[in-house]
Amino acid sequence: MTADGRVARRSYRSAVREGQARRTRRRILEAAREAFVARGYAGTTVRAVAAGAGVSVPTVELLFGTKAALLKAAIDVAIAGDDEQVPVLDRAWTGAARGAPDAEGFLAVLAGVLGPAQARSAGLVLAALEASATDPDLAALSDQLVRQRETTAGWVVDTLAAKAPLRPELRRREAVETVWLLMDPAVYVRLTRHRQWSLRRYQDWVARSLRHLLVPDTDPRPARPRTRPTAKETP
Repeated sequence: MTADGRVARRSYRSAVREGQARRTRRRILEAAREAFVARGYAGTTVRAVAAGAGVSVPTVELLFGTKAALLKAAIDVAIAGDDEQVPVLDRAWTGAARGAPDAEGFLAVLAGVLGPAQARSAGLVLAALEASATDPDLAALSDQLVRQRETTAGWVVDTLAAKAPLRPELRRREAVETVWLLMDPAVYVRLTRHRQWSLRRYQDWVARSLRHLLVPDTDPRPARPRTRPTAKETP
């Protein structure tokens, strides 16, 4: 650093610019989320997103490129809940889930994370999946989203199996497919939007369903001690 502090000032200006750029990116992603959920993929334009974020179209294109890439970025942030570059299965909640003492505790942690993630991202994911049938730009994104859900479902099955034996009739693939289906964003939307379920009810249902479908039933009542028959009971 020079005596007049020029390097320090440059570092300060750089930090300010980075902070401004990050806030701009967040505004764009929030505007994109609202637009895609309200209008669908086909009905959303980059111009409308830029207007909603209070920026220019070139700014959106510079940060995200195509509309499909903008949707992908919005989905990633919605699922994770922030814009940190940390994969979902490398986040702190997975440590809490692994550390749960039993299957019920594990599923409670999982449902507590899955519910809010669905609330933030389900509409966006469905917009991508529905538009992928006619828009080639979204075909690869749709396939990636489906594979990511399968990867997460596999992690759920393997982590659960380390805490409780799975149903003996279930093969791993069948267990993964069961979790994959219950995690489908369409299921969340149908239950919360069309059946007016609360987020808490959805989370409880997911945890109970996974417990029932994957882990053998056990009788929660303690076994009654056997007693010797009385004289009247003796044949």
